[in-house]
Amino acid sequence: MKLENKYLVLLILVCIAVFFVNLDAIYINIMEARNFITAREMLQDNNWIFTTMNAEPRYEKPPLPTWLTAISMSIFGMEGLFGLRLPSAIMGLVLVVFIYKFLLKISKNIQLSFLAGLIAATSFYIVYSSRDGQWDIHTHSFMMLAIFFLYKLYNTTKNWYLLATISGLFIACSILSKGPVSIYALFLPFLIAYGVIYKFKGTKERWKSLVLLTATALIFGGWWNLYVYMFDTHAVSEITSQETGRWLNYNVRPFYYYWSFVIQSGLWTIPAFVALLYPYLKDKVSNKKAYKFTLLWTLASVFLLSVIPEKKSRYLLPVLIPMAMNTAFYIEYLFYNWRSIKNKEATVVYVHFGIFALVGCIFPIAAYFYFESFMQNILYWYILSSIFLFSIGFLMFRYLLLKKIKPVFYLSIFFLISVVWFGLPMADKININPAYNSASTIDSHLKKYNAKVYEFNTFAPEIIWDYGKPITVLTQEGEVKIPEGNKFLVLTEARLSDSLQQVFKLYKTTKIDSVDMNPVGTKHKRRLYRELYLIEKQNIDSLPSQ
Repeated sequence: MKLENKYLVLLILVCIAVFFVNLDAIYINIMEARNFITAREMLQDNNWIFTTMNAEPRYEKPPLPTWLTAISMSIFGMEGLFGLRLPSAIMGLVLVVFIYKFLLKISKNIQLSFLAGLIAATSFYIVYSSRDGQWDIHTHSFMMLAIFFLYKLYNTTKNWYLLATISGLFIACSILSKGPVSIYALFLPFLIAYGVIYKFKGTKERWKSLVLLTATALIFGGWWNLYVYMFDTHAVSEITSQETGRWLNYNVRPFYYYWSFVIQSGLWTIPAFVALLYPYLKDKVSNKKAYKFTLLWTLASVFLLSVIPEKKSRYLLPVLIPMAMNTAFYIEYLFYNWRSIKNKEATVVYVHFGIFALVGCIFPIAAYFYFESFMQNILYWYILSSIFLFSIGFLMFRYLLLKKIKPVFYLSIFFLISVVWFGLPMADKININPAYNSASTIDSHLKKYNAKVYEFNTFAPEIIWDYGKPITVLTQEGEVKIPEGNKFLVLTEARLSDSLQQVFKLYKTTKIDSVDMNPVGTKHKRRLYRELYLIEKQNIDSLPSQ
């Protein structure tokens, strides 16, 4: 086996260890619930083109990741979170593999590329996105594939039309995952950096291929939007208006909000910051041109994202892709020059790795006192976590004292793997909400009263997902539509109970149950709590006189 492929196999094994193990350990969140509801309704109602959520049009997100999730759902079932999150984990694996393969093409340096892959596979938000049923990882992974084949197009003398078609199709897949998001946040910064550093040499000869690439991307990426607009124009227009307003007025943050972007790399925060210091590192890296390219790509992505008024931490995911490559240059420099580095320079490295070594060493004691009341439930995982994290922390200290930086770096990878393998299962067994009451209990009341259930004001995706079926919302555009029938059930937030009483003042209203979907007892989100009322028509003669 070639050395290149040996490193690739190791990288894939690390991705499997980080992205796939205990994939169902963390409870479902609001973004996942929305996506999983849409996938479920694809299967149940055959809504593969005109996507819905709670039986209402949902055209905010293109359908490709939902298709993949629905297929996984049909194979693994709708109950287990592993099957629902599996497509994201696979796309995370694809992203890391092609970060490795792309940097290898750019630098011709196997070890550097391997380090970039490891850093990407253990960067916080890449890990989070690959273990979460959201669509960001899909759009950026497909775009990384497109970038890889575009680079090949510019650096080969044959198969231009084939490479252009493949790159265009992957851009189309990115568009079908989350619209133009990755084009703006990942692809455009790449074009800027590549144009400045590598000059797009050979564009004149390849112009026909580039036209084919663009046409392929637009046609295959835009057909769904055009189709749903043609056949459901009103819904698309309303949703587009809402989404445009959110980009301009929702979660508006100052321009400098993303300037702490290195924090999103988690484990590599300090090395990622040092790697951005061009005056310090420019003459120390193994490939100055490639380093300048990854640095400019990273900074261009941050700048373009900073221009957009709406800002969220998760939007920084595309920045972590070139930043992983950029950070690898600094780690490689440490590998070859650690023993000769001056004390002042070395202090930063000692602080960075020393923090994780210290955390590992004190974990058994700190965790015992913090989780003492839950120890009976988590004893097995506590013991395993303590053994592995303490051992890793001890070895990290030992190798730091011996001035051996390579083992310290690789131990950091095992540190994160240990957290995923032995730490995450504890999350499912602590801070349980004793008042938790599933939405599935509503069915028993439906049978008892032979009545339908409605949502009074607005629905919580987690509740709809747990319930398993759509629940009609009575309040639409500020008006409440009274259901037909002599009795029915209504879910409402506790804060809206007075409003419900006022709307149904001519009815008999009786609170019969509550739904509490808060998974953690110490955190109460009011949108995950509902009171269930039985609403019954009263005989006019029995109403009190006004």
